[in-house]
Amino acid sequence: MGEQKPTPDWNFTERDRIILSELAEDPDLSARELRDILEEKHEVDISRVTVSESIRKMREAGVFREAIIPNEEYLFFSLFEYKFHPPNFRDNWRSAMETIRNDEHTFIYFLSDGEYKWKSIMMFKDREQESKWIHEFYKEHGELLDDLRNSVVTNVLKFNTDPKVFETLLKD
Repeated sequence: MGEQKPTPDWNFTERDRIILSELAEDPDLSARELRDILEEKHEVDISRVTVSESIRKMREAGVFREAIIPNEEYLFFSLFEYKFHPPNFRDNWRSAMETIRNDEHTFIYFLSDGEYKWKSIMMFKDREQESKWIHEFYKEHGELLDDLRNSVVTNVLKFNTDPKVFETLLKD
């Protein structure tokens, strides 16, 4: 995960919304299959090349992101929440942030409100590896932390984007 990316500059068309909705339903659709679905289901008549070009332009503009996510049968996911010791924040935050952001185990790293301002979803092969990571993080950045909570994700019950979310993109 790199530096924060700028908000995409994109004006959504109805066709863009439909393409994103269909890809959310089935991310493995080929441009040819997507073209057929657009025509049959949505009465949108465009070429396979135009579908490919639309997807490419949206990807390049940062409209959506793609990631390779291991099946939870291979690695387990943990939610980490970081609470800070305020007097040590100014001198220590950057190093800790870069450690989390650049770590191979970090899947998602984000800021939030509340007492635990930083959160990350991490992936580990086993509990021992996770425990060692926490130990090393405390050794290196313990002066920054008041607390580090971690919770193992035990069952993934939904892991996809509902196509209906794209309907909101065109609403004012």
